Amino acid sequence: MNSDKYPLKASENYISFEFTSEGTNGTIHKKIIFTLIEQPNIWNLGFGDVNNLTGEIDDLIKSDNGDIDKVLATVAQSVITFTENHPESLVFAEGSTPIRTRLYRIGISQNFKEISETFLVWGLLNDEWQPFERNTDYKAFLVKRKFDF
Repeated sequence: MNSDKYPLKASENYISFEFTSEGTNGTIHKKIIFTLIEQPNIWNLGFGDVNNLTGEIDDLIKSDNGDIDKVLATVAQSVITFTENHPESLVFAEGSTPIRTRLYRIGISQNFKEISETFLVWGLLNDEWQPFERNTDYKAFLVKRKFDF
């Protein structure tokens, strides 16, 4: 995605990433973690604000920092970097609320042409995975990096 993004700090194994959101509510520490949820290679994309007391991700808090497009572009960049380093992996993403899942769908739809150049994308509808289509109310998403043959 050619959108403006925040600089990402990746872990050594490219499984977790951190960045700082800067906006109307100040600076907010954000974290992205990819967690293996199903063999052979399905990874959950976890994302949210870092709780300053526990260090854990809070994916229910509403930061409302006025930079949602930049934050989502940064999360998308983490998926690109993760799959560059783990090319056989599939990434599962579902919002912590239906509103957030809808926000993800809108972001994928708006950038689908560019996304589909690098990734295969599926949406979960009625408990079945299907190729992603715009304007469809999916429950979750799954992406896999395409390979050049």
